[in-house]
Amino acid sequence: MFGRVDAVQPPSLSSEQRSAASAKAVANRRRRAEVKAHLRSGHLSWQDLLALAHIDEVVAALRVQEALLCLPGVGPQRLHRFMKQANISPTRRLRGLGPHQIASLNEALAR
Repeated sequence: MFGRVDAVQPPSLSSEQRSAASAKAVANRRRRAEVKAHLRSGHLSWQDLLALAHIDEVVAALRVQEALLCLPGVGPQRLHRFMKQANISPTRRLRGLGPHQIASLNEALAR
């Protein structure tokens, strides 16, 4: 009844394309690490991060959990409570947050 599904192969890339993709991935990881460092130091607020995510696709790809853990005063227990209250999946990225989830997180962070 259920047939075997053939695996889809990724497109074959030339060595130049692979190295360009690798360089882009490294640059994106560095950008996200820079943003997380600014969150940890307090130079960037949660609201600033959300605004930045609207204009910067690299920042928008940051996981909500990673961003929240970088905020001063948010540890694993508070993070779990915030994520549960706002009904946010652990794999959700900033670009995928809905207005109700953002409002719930804003309220929780204001306390």
